[in-house]
Amino acid sequence: MKTDLHKLPIILKPFILFLFVSLSVLAFLSLQTPHQIPAKTTTAAAADDAAEENLPSDLKIRPGYTSYEEYLQRQLNKTLNPKLREIWTTRDWDRKVRVFSDFFANLKQRELLSNGSKSLCIGARVGQEVAALKRVGVSDSVGIDLVPYPPLVVKGDFHKQPFGDGIFDFEFSNVFDHALYPWKFVGEIERTLKSGGVCVLHVLLSRRADKYSANDLYSVKPLEKLFKNSELVELRGIDGFGLDTEVVFRKN
Repeated sequence: MKTDLHKLPIILKPFILFLFVSLSVLAFLSLQTPHQIPAKTTTAAAADDAAEENLPSDLKIRPGYTSYEEYLQRQLNKTLNPKLREIWTTRDWDRKVRVFSDFFANLKQRELLSNGSKSLCIGARVGQEVAALKRVGVSDSVGIDLVPYPPLVVKGDFHKQPFGDGIFDFEFSNVFDHALYPWKFVGEIERTLKSGGVCVLHVLLSRRADKYSANDLYSVKPLEKLFKNSELVELRGIDGFGLDTEVVFRKN
């Protein structure tokens, strides 16, 4: 029997209208494809576990992090420390820029760096390395860090650099020990380096690094294994702010 809304009691009309709209909405929703929860997180975690298990015995990931967010927060605790940032930008500034300038000038003499090199400093904090590159004539230089420091340093996670493929001629870092996933750290360097580009790492081999480090490196062999698309071209001892070894790779 057909229902005529005009003949229904006034008090029932809103109820019938509400019921009609509700059933229409439910019917529409039932036709939609159920939302799928991506398995990427689980898959990525399994891949990271497998990569860590395959690391050489002389590269150890420090335990204790329950999540990547916890790791990031610990790194930020150092980077955002107001006392440290004050030191880095005042009394430490001239000394570190001078020492980095000497390192980079030496690399230029060894033809591993030139004024025309598009350069990246990884984990650059307030940009002392970037300022040093510019001082020795490498003007097209920038740094990345979790906390930006314009204009020298842009925001970026070295496990996933915010740049396209094959961008840089030269990349430098002295924070390899802060990488929770060393294979991603190196993979991103090789991804963003041009073919023939140079990567210079300053690392510590003689003892454990500082309390904010996420890994401990005991020889250069793990680096040779991680740099899958590059050749080790130079290795020498240095005295660089607590680091003792300079390792130079050239991308194939």
